[in-house]
Amino acid sequence: MEAFQHMAAWGKGFGLVSSIHIIGGVIAVGVFLLLIAIVGLIGAIHHHQVMLFFYMVILFIVFLFQFGVSCSCLAINRGQQETLLISAWGMLHNETKVDLENKLDCCGLLNTNATATARAQFDLDVLNCKAPCKQKSCLTCGDKMLNRGNDVLKILGGVGLFFSFTEILGVWLAVRYRNQKDPRANPSAFL
Repeated sequence: MEAFQHMAAWGKGFGLVSSIHIIGGVIAVGVFLLLIAIVGLIGAIHHHQVMLFFYMVILFIVFLFQFGVSCSCLAINRGQQETLLISAWGMLHNETKVDLENKLDCCGLLNTNATATARAQFDLDVLNCKAPCKQKSCLTCGDKMLNRGNDVLKILGGVGLFFSFTEILGVWLAVRYRNQKDPRANPSAFL
């Protein structure tokens, strides 16, 4: 959890992530995971079966979500990445596009002649671009993001799979030890 918050603060501090909503979301997920870990810890220390049950259920749901996202990151191909990038670019405000072009030192998304609308949007983006590379020759932002995106998705997918399996290990351990007797309890008591 602390790593999520640290990454969010680092990204905001260096100006890599300008959206406060993204940073808030990352911090909220980190706090949620910390609370789930505390519930599991308290349930294990006090041999509280109800807390351990809810810990197992919530951790299993988190495992399913993380496993699905990790597999998606590993399975997405370049064509699908382009489709996602084009749809996300279309939703951005012009100020956000200009800010992104300045940070990445590129102009426009993808220079495709697929449709007249796409070509007109690319020309408009290049016209509004204020990146330093505009004086010489600029790469498109789509090419820069796609070149890095494939490597990043593979790393994220691998790390996500690793941690999703540690979560399922936590669920298994909670199931295994949930029904054990409390050693401090009365030995003649049932569970």
